[in-house]
Amino acid sequence: MRVFYSYLRLITFISGVLIGVQVPHFVDQYGKALQSHAIESQQALDEFQQEADRYFNGDIEQLIAYYRESDDQVFSEGGDSIDAIYQRNQQLQQALSNYQQGLRSAYWQTFVGPQTDIRSEVVTSYTYAIQLTPHAMAVGLLLGLLVAVIMESLLRLLLLPLRKKQTGEQHG
Repeated sequence: MRVFYSYLRLITFISGVLIGVQVPHFVDQYGKALQSHAIESQQALDEFQQEADRYFNGDIEQLIAYYRESDDQVFSEGGDSIDAIYQRNQQLQQALSNYQQGLRSAYWQTFVGPQTDIRSEVVTSYTYAIQLTPHAMAVGLLLGLLVAVIMESLLRLLLLPLRKKQTGEQHG
């Protein structure tokens, strides 16, 4: 039984390491997807920004208001469409800026405060890869150790009543 328990501990640790080395790669993939969406969003907004530059001294919000105030329903609804593009662009630019502030910010942005549609896209299209960078190895070992300690603690808690029962039977 001890041999099985030892192998189970080893498998748990290795599994944690293998999962852990994926984390930095996932964060990197999220960042690249976020950047791609931000660029695409900026390109969609550029035409309207040029219009705002020509007619409203570069103020796109004035352009949006102008469209919305039009008596023509097509133009009025067009203002809503431009505003949606503008708001999405602002959201993506802010998320990208937060992501680029450092390693902690990148992890926070990816796992705690992500653009959920982009993170879902990354999850769906994620390809497993092992980056053998010092950072990836450190995260892998840390997660492997954490998973092993948690599993060990859970097993000890679950087996404690069994051990007490066996000890009581041996003395009785």
